[in-house]
Amino acid sequence: MDRLVPFVFVLLWSSSFIAARAGLWHLTPLLFVTVRLAISAAVMLAAMLVLRRSWSGLRGWWHHCAVVGVLTNSVLLLTAHYAMVHIGAAPIALVQTLNPLLTALLAWPVLGERLRLLQWLGLLLGAAGVVLIVGLAAVAGPVQLDGLLLTAAGVVGLCCGTLYFGRYCRGVALLEGTTVQLLAAAASSLLATWAFETPHAEWTHGAVAAVLWNAVAVSLGGMALYYLMLVRGTAARATANFYLVPGTAALLAWLLLGESLSMLTIGGLAVSSVGCWLVSRR
Repeated sequence: MDRLVPFVFVLLWSSSFIAARAGLWHLTPLLFVTVRLAISAAVMLAAMLVLRRSWSGLRGWWHHCAVVGVLTNSVLLLTAHYAMVHIGAAPIALVQTLNPLLTALLAWPVLGERLRLLQWLGLLLGAAGVVLIVGLAAVAGPVQLDGLLLTAAGVVGLCCGTLYFGRYCRGVALLEGTTVQLLAAAASSLLATWAFETPHAEWTHGAVAAVLWNAVAVSLGGMALYYLMLVRGTAARATANFYLVPGTAALLAWLLLGESLSMLTIGGLAVSSVGCWLVSRR
């Protein structure tokens, strides 16, 4: 099961790009994120009630979980979805893969996690593979600087949330902790939507399907797997899986949307896979 979790996480996280691209044709970006996180939080609250789980285990921990939820969900998703309206998914995926390198650099002083030489080589290979996949696509057309800067800010939020979780939340029960994280994320996203956007939505079948998929499969399933990897391993090993996302997203686009799949994409995915394996191997 531990070997299967990273692959399922990569598949779910990659699919979110395709669902988001479809949903943003019909919803404004901040509203999309708010509805997505609100649905996820509602599902978790329902699970807490059905299973009759107590909140007592979160005494002294709930505020840490709330901080993690805002950083790893709200900050990351709000910036990425807003940027996705103005620039393509490929540059966004490229910027998001700065997360493993940034996390690995900061995990040493913050969490005391040191990487071996082969793991650093794996991180560099992962970065090289991503550049092979989306580098040319990012350079081919005009890219707005503000969109990339927003995406980079979201990556910093994800990195800080990852390290904060590793420092303060590894001992928190997964169900209770995730519920608080999603409640805090939904509340902060609602506040951001009210402050920075005039919401608009066309509730077509495609829009509903996109929101539900990203809410249930990605925000619940994907993030639960991410936190599980953080609990059972190091921050660097968990974030290294992000290197596989651009190539996997390209494969999904080929299978589901009929987009072309170049030899460059296949080669880049192979290089990223080797890099991810070097970082994750024990």
